[in-house]
Amino acid sequence: MSTQIEASASILDVVKQVFSVVFVVAGVAAFYYFSEIPLLYRVLGLVTVAIIVAGMMLTTGIGRIVWGFVLESKQEVRKVVWPTRDETFRTTLLVFAMVIIVGFVLWLLDMFLFWGVRFLTGQGG
Repeated sequence: MSTQIEASASILDVVKQVFSVVFVVAGVAAFYYFSEIPLLYRVLGLVTVAIIVAGMMLTTGIGRIVWGFVLESKQEVRKVVWPTRDETFRTTLLVFAMVIIVGFVLWLLDMFLFWGVRFLTGQGG
């Protein structure tokens, strides 16, 4: 009996997902079909459709899993120890300095390789 309930729930989930896709396609089509209506109203209609679709998708099994992941992610972000402003500034300056140094080294390498190729091919003056 529980198998039938799970099967019907999964069928209901599939129906909700299909209707969600249909609503999104209909919303986008309506956005372009009613082009004579001001843009603000068309965007508000499209946002309304997106909110309805998101609400419908959150009632499916996959939607509940995704929502659980979002909540767990928020908890994990709170645990992160963020660097101070001073640490961020110093790290940024260090990255800029390293990019300049590596760029200069690569420019020197390219210049010497170009000089060597010109010398070996006899094109040097």
